[in-house]
Amino acid sequence: MKILILADVESKYLWDYFDKSKLEGVDLILSCGDLNPQYLSFLASFTQSPVLYVRGNHDDCYEQTPPEGCICIEDKIYTYKGLRIMGLGGSIRYKKGINQYTQRQMQHRVSRMWLQLKCKKGFDILLTHSPAAGINDGFDSVHQGFTVFNELLDTYHPAYFIHGHIHKNYQANFVREQQYNETTIINGYERYIIDV
Repeated sequence: MKILILADVESKYLWDYFDKSKLEGVDLILSCGDLNPQYLSFLASFTQSPVLYVRGNHDDCYEQTPPEGCICIEDKIYTYKGLRIMGLGGSIRYKKGINQYTQRQMQHRVSRMWLQLKCKKGFDILLTHSPAAGINDGFDSVHQGFTVFNELLDTYHPAYFIHGHIHKNYQANFVREQQYNETTIINGYERYIIDV
């Protein structure tokens, strides 16, 4: 399965210089947040593949203008062709915002998903906006990761953990892909394709 991952900035390759053939062979599109809802709607209109998304810390506008033709998987485990995808958007709280959470609030969101986790017997992909604590997160308070994500990785050992929030230009040693035990961690900044 070919998966297109998007996060944080609209890809000029896909929007400004769009050609429908660029989406050929893509089976699923996953958005990690902080993207213009019109951008996601535009891509959804040119593909038969589902476009799944979580919200980023700058996606307050999704309340009034959600991406049309796309599926929000916040606080859900969505199954597509046997692949279980768990969605948890938002960032660490650093100011007022509807998509910002304290460590405790994110822990509570995960706790409320216990029945889904039990019924689905875990998940294959963790799709978030923020990274996990201490794994490619930022040094400043705005870009810290969530500790509960580490717990999810250690407990369920998903094949992939896909996040955004850490832009390529934020760190000199930007890491796109790395291994954490059995899990491949991917920073979806702008666009990235994986084969599952």
